[in-house]
Amino acid sequence: MKKILKTAAAATALAFFPFAASAHPGLHAMGFEDGFVHPFTGADHLMAMIAVGYWAGQFGGRMRFAIPAIFAGVMVVGAALGFHSEAPGFIEYGIAASVAVMGLLIAFDVKMPALAAAALVGAFAFCHGFAHGAEAPAAATEISFFSGFVLASLILQGIGLGLSMLRPGRTLSRIAGALVALGGAWLLGNA
Repeated sequence: MKKILKTAAAATALAFFPFAASAHPGLHAMGFEDGFVHPFTGADHLMAMIAVGYWAGQFGGRMRFAIPAIFAGVMVVGAALGFHSEAPGFIEYGIAASVAVMGLLIAFDVKMPALAAAALVGAFAFCHGFAHGAEAPAAATEISFFSGFVLASLILQGIGLGLSMLRPGRTLSRIAGALVALGGAWLLGNA
């Protein structure tokens, strides 16, 4: 049974390898459904959300729930600001960097003080949120669109948290983290 779980964790990690970043304006229409679908449409968002959940699981205790909650909260703030403006170029780099850094944090099983972890996750969440907000069409209802992408993001983070609870072992976690970091490096090179 353990071998099956480890194999599943490794296969899941490989699935996070990026195919294309899609944090670009004009991809979605409006409403809850469109907001919900958005985080599932790009490898950048998928990898980042799952990695945040996985990293939170490596902390244990309250931090495993605080990190995803902080991410979701700050993401909404970024989205609200992005909803009324275009995303500056650095936002794409922030999203790509979030993937690379989260992968490294997982690969090296980095735990940091709660305040530092919250600040780091908050900075990444702001970039993701700003991109979500900037991509929302002008006709979209902010509350329904934002509710959709926040719920989807929390689901993806929950998947990452669940994967960490499988205790895939240090080697598989390092491999998964390294693959996510490589995906982030690829995204940075294409941002």
